[in-house]
Amino acid sequence: MLDHTASDKLALKTLSQMENDLSNRLNQLSVDMKKSHSRDSGEQAVERENDEVVDRLENDTEKELQQVQNAIKRIEQGKYHVCSKCGGQISTERLYAIPYTTLCITCAN
Repeated sequence: MLDHTASDKLALKTLSQMENDLSNRLNQLSVDMKKSHSRDSGEQAVERENDEVVDRLENDTEKELQQVQNAIKRIEQGKYHVCSKCGGQISTERLYAIPYTTLCITCAN
């Protein structure tokens, strides 16, 4: 098995920063969702459309945060470079590009 210590340390740093950024984004989206609506019905319609967009952003952010947290766990378990589909190696270059990927390039295609 290859020694990925240096790349794992860098990945952990990157993923930890991503986790922090995504958590902050989630907090801000949550604050935005709690804002009250205008009394004007025309403005309310626009605000409700904005709420739908914020809700989708919140859901996407939660999914990405979960992927990041799972990647951190895989590093801790020594499984970060192992493809979850075929069991082969995920290249360091692929993990640099997509730090929370679980698939090697072959399985991703």
